[in-house]
Amino acid sequence: MIILRKSTDRGRAEHGWLDSWHSFSFADYHDPAHVNFSVLRVINEDRVAAGQGFATHGHRDMEILSYVLSGSLQHRDSMGNGKVMTWGEVQLMSAGTGVMHSEFNPSVTEGVHFLQIWIVPNQQGVTPGYQQKHFSAEEKRGRWCLLISPDGNSGSLKVHQAANVYAALVNGDETLSFAIPPGRNVYLHLARGAVRCGEYALAAGDALMFSGEHALQLEQGKEAELLLFDLP
Repeated sequence: MIILRKSTDRGRAEHGWLDSWHSFSFADYHDPAHVNFSVLRVINEDRVAAGQGFATHGHRDMEILSYVLSGSLQHRDSMGNGKVMTWGEVQLMSAGTGVMHSEFNPSVTEGVHFLQIWIVPNQQGVTPGYQQKHFSAEEKRGRWCLLISPDGNSGSLKVHQAANVYAALVNGDETLSFAIPPGRNVYLHLARGAVRCGEYALAAGDALMFSGEHALQLEQGKEAELLLFDLP
């Protein structure tokens, strides 16, 4: 089964300094048909104005992934981390027993555009942790680049769940396929650009959900940047 989730069908929150699109139920947006997909709980597409951000707040027992699309994002947390992320940077925070953090746009002129992603862990009460790594355009160009995995394979960040997250860039004549392992579910999110996946012509913010399928193929990309979630 393949389900298309159009960008415009997502929830939206506008707060002046923040413009956020919610793929799943979040905060004041509730859609009982889209609370989660497997262990994928949140994909928020956030645009934060210059000099603004999310004040210090807490999380527990959640794997929180940040993926910057443009601009810069300043992270600070109660573990002592304080790093700036730009395009190509991936941040994974394991909240575990509890962590406080803030996410702020340090620029005085530019907005920041990023994805905030939550994955439900397969263990509760773990020691909080923080990982950050840069993945180059060359690693994503016309192929799947493994960003996170349960075992930290191929230089990926290690997540407390049987989940793999990949990124790819597809443009022009490039084609890219993915073999879906038996019993696995796949969520494909187009972060920007346009691409075709089988019969579906996807625009930025669109997603496809695959259950009981064997493979997918991408083609006709127009500066497409994608995230693929291989989930239990």
